[in-house]
Amino acid sequence: MFDRRRDLFSDLELVFFDTTSIYFEGQGGTDLGQYGHSKDHRPDRKQMVVGAVLDAEGRPLCCELWPGNVTDVKTLIPIVDRLRTRFHIRSICIVADRGMISKETIAGLQADERQVHYILGARLRNVKEIYQTVLSRGGRYRVVHEARHKSTDPSPLKVKEVRVDERRYVVCLNDEQAKKDHADREAIVSALREQVKQNAKSMVGNKGYRKYLRDDGKKFAIDEAKVKRDSRFDGKWVLQTDLNEMSAEDVALKYKQLWMVEDMFRTAKTLLETRPIYHHHDETIRGHVFCSFLALVLRKELHDRLALAGDKFEWAEILRDLEAMQYVEVEHQAKHFRLRSEAQGTCSAVFRAAGVAIPPTIWV
Repeated sequence: MFDRRRDLFSDLELVFFDTTSIYFEGQGGTDLGQYGHSKDHRPDRKQMVVGAVLDAEGRPLCCELWPGNVTDVKTLIPIVDRLRTRFHIRSICIVADRGMISKETIAGLQADERQVHYILGARLRNVKEIYQTVLSRGGRYRVVHEARHKSTDPSPLKVKEVRVDERRYVVCLNDEQAKKDHADREAIVSALREQVKQNAKSMVGNKGYRKYLRDDGKKFAIDEAKVKRDSRFDGKWVLQTDLNEMSAEDVALKYKQLWMVEDMFRTAKTLLETRPIYHHHDETIRGHVFCSFLALVLRKELHDRLALAGDKFEWAEILRDLEAMQYVEVEHQAKHFRLRSEAQGTCSAVFRAAGVAIPPTIWV
């Protein structure tokens, strides 16, 4: 399928990569099932890490599996190498979340044998160059999206470019999110001030509270410096890229398209019921995930064909109408007949988009 549409691709192929974790009901195979950071919030279960790559149109290209204790930062280079060797893409720009970034990863992407471009989310609070240098640089933000006037409008977005030596950063700001972050923090600190008066030990167990506290050994107090430092991050995220010819606005908008991968993972886990997984061997686990991935490929292809014909349906509608189409076997005067129920709702459009004729009403 990739080869069939290669002529539509530009020389620079933009791909989106993200990972999720899927936990096991059983032991999780021979090697895949391991304990690790669970994005499903199930640290009590063994899991595997699943990575998926989408093209710029949201079409799934490939997926990969790793043992559940593999960190995100170790998944990016293997995926890039697989794209180059299997799909023979000459020039790749990979878009990925902040969990993928490290000096070693960027060096690997820029190695002579790869020369891969990147748009990567950066860690604001943990990287000294980000919170001390990048976020401290002055400069006017450029508006990408204005404040929303109705709920269907895109979320507000401003960007500015910052360069540190040869490294290019794009600082993004969502004023709407900034107000929410400020209000959430004020609510926490306000509640915390009341708790501090009582020197309540329960504060230490609350992660939201704990990050704003300091303990002098005798009592708790609010760390005002941490509160002030945290306000610098309100509504902001930072991207690092080596695409010097792409505008800061386009870099930010491309990164925001990562929601496509997140949506695909949600679809696989819910609509396609990838979980629960009971298989006992790595090979059958891989087959199980591959079937889900193949279903995602076919689902995307069907939606694209329907959209090309001017039809837009919810997936639940399509499934409901297709499942309602049934055959009933009838025997009359020693003859066997098969009677098809009426094609309702989306059925005609779906069969037409798939290039398949609707079966006859009566089969003898």
